[in-house]
Amino acid sequence: MAQRFVRVRTIQKQTYYGLLQLDRSVQVLDAPPWLEGQPTDLNLEPDSYQLLAPCAPTKILAVGRNYPHHASEMGTSVPEEPLFFLKPPTTVTADSHPIYYPKQSQQLDYEGELALVVGTRTSHCMPEQAHSRIWGYTITNDVTARDLQRKDSQWARSKGFDSFCPLGPWIVRNLSAGANLQTFLNDAPEPLQSTSIDQMVFSAEFLVSYISQVMTLLPGDLILTGTPAGVGAMQIGDRVRVQIEGIGSLENTVAAPKVEG
Repeated sequence: MAQRFVRVRTIQKQTYYGLLQLDRSVQVLDAPPWLEGQPTDLNLEPDSYQLLAPCAPTKILAVGRNYPHHASEMGTSVPEEPLFFLKPPTTVTADSHPIYYPKQSQQLDYEGELALVVGTRTSHCMPEQAHSRIWGYTITNDVTARDLQRKDSQWARSKGFDSFCPLGPWIVRNLSAGANLQTFLNDAPEPLQSTSIDQMVFSAEFLVSYISQVMTLLPGDLILTGTPAGVGAMQIGDRVRVQIEGIGSLENTVAAPKVEG
């Protein structure tokens, strides 16, 4: 099994990066792994920590319409250049944590995606250099308030609510170019989204290079590579699971709007 890099919070509220072991214990690293974190003598027992999202990015770049069939179902064409937008870091939430249905929306959609984790400060890199700048891969759900996306002239609100970027449950270093991505809702046996990631219009390497021509990418930043066809609505109480072959699965439940006390 591939090494699984995690970020956890202990019962004592300490946050660590680490390596998840087969028995679910965590070998703690002395720094984030993309900053050359090394194993320490500290091991966390399975009942002594909570999984967090596996990284804490300074920014999240998300790519739209990067699968041809998804562009078609949205009634649009494939862009000639990558269409990307920013999601705030406050959208990030962990595996098994709730997705909060905002009171401003009447249609909340799932969008299962592959996410790239940047490992090195990257600016103006060429496509042939980009693979070395990708430290690892994880799973995400680019949750979208679809009615607000249609209403607004830009996507900041529809993509930017807290909890709108479930991420995890861990990061792996390598991934097959033909890995399968699937999204399931509740207990349905058949996936609502299912495709090979090699069907992306713009490859992972091209995306890293293209975005780095615009803004500097920092270690731990995320690039969401786009969603395939089959996006659809979620209701309060629904469970959505995104799984990618070679990584695992990310599952979250949709909850009523969060009320601040």
